[in-house]
Amino acid sequence: MKKRVLVYILFVTTFFTLQSCVSNYVVSNNQTYKTDAKFASVNIKAVSNNSNNKGQRVLASMSNTNDEIKRSAIENAIMHSNTIDNILSEAESYLGTPYRYGGTSRSGIDCSAFVLSVFGVAAGMDLPRVAADQSQEGEAVERTELQKGDLVFFSHRRGRISHVGIVEEVTPEGKIKFIHAATSKGVMVSSLDDNYWGPKFQFAKRIVKENTLSVLNN
Repeated sequence: MKKRVLVYILFVTTFFTLQSCVSNYVVSNNQTYKTDAKFASVNIKAVSNNSNNKGQRVLASMSNTNDEIKRSAIENAIMHSNTIDNILSEAESYLGTPYRYGGTSRSGIDCSAFVLSVFGVAAGMDLPRVAADQSQEGEAVERTELQKGDLVFFSHRRGRISHVGIVEEVTPEGKIKFIHAATSKGVMVSSLDDNYWGPKFQFAKRIVKENTLSVLNN
């Protein structure tokens, strides 16, 4: 009998203990029972705030990077524009200089020495001495894509490059003017569309590029 009573008491105690445990974690009929949810909420909120802070820092870093890229692009564009202006200004300062084969000074200069001198002074670039070798430099440019400062190359016979000039102007109509040291009148401005130079034009090269300038100045 005593054993049965003890078993019954143990059973009842266990039942109410289990019921109490379950009631701590059950929400039923809109009645909230005592739980540890308060502590869980605090922990989750802390993690969430930390995550947001990290996200904000990442976004801020991305924004700073984008701003730096934009700023660098603008600086390179300005540097490129200034360099082209310097090249043309230096080239135009030679206008009227007489032509002399093999000449390298303002008292007399040939076409390739003219280009070599202008780019050396205005852009700090060391180009080859003769036009044929200068034509191997830079990036090929289609005639329709020519810009101020590009080099235009010509051939007087059998496709061999024998003359070079610097694009000075591209009109809205697409007319191209270039400055060069010509045998007839020395340093002068001619049109790529005239009857003499038009048929002799071979191709063009772009020597001054924005990424090239950023490398040269670092």
